[in-house]
Amino acid sequence: MNAGAPPAASRRLNLSVQYACNKDGLPSREQVRRWARATLDAVDAQRGGQVTVRFVEPAEGQELNRDYRGKDYATNVLSFPYDTEPVVMGDLIVCAAVVAREAVAQGKPLEHHHAHLVVHGMLHLQGFDHEDDDEAEAMEALETDILASLGYPDPYAAEKDSPAPRVHD
Repeated sequence: MNAGAPPAASRRLNLSVQYACNKDGLPSREQVRRWARATLDAVDAQRGGQVTVRFVEPAEGQELNRDYRGKDYATNVLSFPYDTEPVVMGDLIVCAAVVAREAVAQGKPLEHHHAHLVVHGMLHLQGFDHEDDDEAEAMEALETDILASLGYPDPYAAEKDSPAPRVHD
């Protein structure tokens, strides 16, 4: 064992991936694990996690968004953090149909958009937010760096080239 390496237990990622919708076009468990681990490592390489990522149909996404956020529509990703110490604990809900629709509208490969939203949700589980412009810029920069380390392009490139203000759900 490396002298500087964290104990395996503190870095362990217990990840459950649930498919409560048609799996066609959805990322594999291995892909989700890679994206989640990269996000944990980018924030704190010694942090582990206990995370569930659940891919859902729009009806379930809408119900959860309505019940927990007061917004009566299905959104792309919902984050439910439970704890951040000593490990990150929480659930991510990804509405597959919304993600697919957004990927088409944004002209992005579906895999890229899924990677982005898992990274985005994992950052929320670690306490990051985008409630104001400074928080949004910091979170977007971190997302861009993490995705670049995974071989994905900047998900905000089109927004950065546009004079329109950024809009976050």
